Amino acid sequence: ADIPVIPDLEDVQEEDLAMQVAAPPSVQVNRVLTYHDLDKDLLKYTAFQTLDGEVDLKLLAKVLAPEHELREDDVSWDWDHLFTEVSSELVTEWDLGQLERED
Repeated sequence: ADIPVIPDLEDVQEEDLAMQVAAPPSVQVNRVLTYHDLDKDLLKYTAFQTLDGEVDLKLLAKVLAPEHELREDDVSWDWDHLFTEVSSELVTEWDLGQLERED
């Protein structure tokens, strides 16, 4: 008696879906911290200066490189150029190794 029935297309078309609107999704936006904010927090909070309550990270936190020293320009790699450069270095090293063996 409780057998599910697939509705006919004609029955579905009769329903008035034009006035029904889906609820918009709720998205929680979290602010992304900048490197500057993270640096301030690292030095400000002692919780970040120990790992598992046992390892002291204060010395490491003092000598971390600032962001401007870590930034590098993007350099595109060309496969043919890179292959030629590496293979020529290997041949040069091999030639030097051969000369040392002969001496």
